[in-house]
Amino acid sequence: MGGYGVFGGRLIELLSDLQELELVVCGRSLERAREFCALYRGAARLEPLALDRLNISEGLRTKAADLVVDASGPFQDYGSEPYHVIEACIAAGVDYLDFADGADFVFGVSRFDERARAAGVFVLSGVSSFPFLTAAVLRRMASTMEIQEVEGGIAPSPYAGIGLNVMRAVVGYAGAPVALMRDGKMFSAKALTESRRFTVAVPGHLPLRNLRFSLVDVPDLQVLPPEHPSMTDIWMGAGPAPETLHRVINLLAKARARFGLPAFTPFSPLFYAVLNRMRFGEHRGGMFVSARGHSDGRDVVRSWHLLAEGDDGPLIPSMAIEALIRKMIHGEPPAVGARPAVHALKLEDYEALFERRTISSGFRDDSGGGTTYRVLLGSAFDALPYAVRELHDGAGTRRWTGSATVQRGAGLMVGILCAAFGFPNNGREVPAAVTFTNEADGEVWTRTIGGRRFTSFQSVGKGRSQHLLVERFGVVRVSIALVRDGSRLFFVPRRWSILKIPMPKCLLPTGESFETDIGGKFAFDVTIRVPLLGLIVAYSGILKSEEIAV
Repeated sequence: MGGYGVFGGRLIELLSDLQELELVVCGRSLERAREFCALYRGAARLEPLALDRLNISEGLRTKAADLVVDASGPFQDYGSEPYHVIEACIAAGVDYLDFADGADFVFGVSRFDERARAAGVFVLSGVSSFPFLTAAVLRRMASTMEIQEVEGGIAPSPYAGIGLNVMRAVVGYAGAPVALMRDGKMFSAKALTESRRFTVAVPGHLPLRNLRFSLVDVPDLQVLPPEHPSMTDIWMGAGPAPETLHRVINLLAKARARFGLPAFTPFSPLFYAVLNRMRFGEHRGGMFVSARGHSDGRDVVRSWHLLAEGDDGPLIPSMAIEALIRKMIHGEPPAVGARPAVHALKLEDYEALFERRTISSGFRDDSGGGTTYRVLLGSAFDALPYAVRELHDGAGTRRWTGSATVQRGAGLMVGILCAAFGFPNNGREVPAAVTFTNEADGEVWTRTIGGRRFTSFQSVGKGRSQHLLVERFGVVRVSIALVRDGSRLFFVPRRWSILKIPMPKCLLPTGESFETDIGGKFAFDVTIRVPLLGLIVAYSGILKSEEIAV
């Protein structure tokens, strides 16, 4: 149901290689169902069918369906008989899955458990990123910690596209009460009136930019706390782009909550049109789940991150149902009964699907402690070459020496900038040394190349520079992503400021810079370019550790 819609269409794309499947693409418009099927290219067989959810019983009688997937929605607005489709499926002895994102809808499905068991069918609700994937992540975390506070969010790519029914759901509950747990008690917050910022950063990968997430009404808020008796707080948000439109929705939600206004559902088509036309920025999406709690008698903060490149990100909400159908084909159906779908898959099932696409995920320990690069790279640090790890993992004052080749850019302004920052002059195989001095909140790097000395201060970023390396050259701060690519550690500038005043991205200094291992020795290659001016300086060379007399 909703087979030619956003989520239904993506599910069909994911299942298109399974020639043993016959997929009946249902919706109220036979014309749209036929158009969808005409454009389809795949091994699974497709059949269009005009079917309204209110007449599902008739459709089940005429089609010998093994499974009904409800991808229509919005599940928050199913009227006086929200479970009509589920009841019809149980009566017909047909299994059922849905993409429901409404907390009350998903939480209430368990009332049909006894009837579903008697009919010998399974009814799983909320088979999507929220709460399906979130639950799998928290189960993995719970194996090593006692979870107390949870926050999470999903950030779709601005190019992902969003269905009108999803927009109706979001705009419809903006400013409406949302039940969640806070300080160990059930609490009523207002949807989309609370916002937090977060950076989605899989260890060793280019992170998303720091994003604004706002509280949304998702099943996680109600179905996850019973899974973790020690949980006292839970908060889930969405981070749609562009942020300007996001903030407009926040203002409308606050106005509705403050003045008791009616739902803004009539404006859904307008927001739908604007959001699907304002597409700019990186074609990447992500998700995070962060948990605070205890492990071995100490306070810990751990997080899980997911990044999806290009068109693979929008497929993630449909992957859970894909995985379940593939398991069913191999004789592994879910157990009979009706329930929220928080236990139907493990995180390993998802990870197997991610490997087939440009989707990466990983855990971080955000409890603090460790050297700057270990904190920022997490598990990716141990995959670096030994020489790179040795340079960044030392304690106290260290000195590394070797040689470097330097090339400066041309022009008066370039010369002025090089003189101001102390960048080295042109030279080949000139002496080079770097001294590292630890301080309370970071590390001072003092570089001496060809007799010229320049210094910077490196630290773990905070706020909008979360999970980034912040390098300060005097009044200039550059926030840098640490990206591992094979044996190389790349430094990718993401944002910058002068005197703590954010500077335009179009003027951000760039240039390919990396560290690696050459013949067992630490090697570096740094290039600094500035828009409009071009090359400022490039220097590369080899260093080895040198004993410092105490």
